[in-house]
Amino acid sequence: MSWSYDRATDYLDAAREMSDSGRHTLARLLAEEAADRTPDPNEAARILAEFPGQSLRQES
Repeated sequence: MSWSYDRATDYLDAAREMSDSGRHTLARLLAEEAADRTPDPNEAARILAEFPGQSLRQES
């Protein structure tokens, strides 16, 4: 199966799937990407609230 991640909803769907399968760290990272791709700051905050935890990104 081929996956395409072009939209915030793609990342959010994947985050929910990872969360449901117990992969909470990966779910948080995917949720952060979904939030980054969401133009509405209130919706981005709601996405991150659905997947609590601190960011684990390592950005330079």
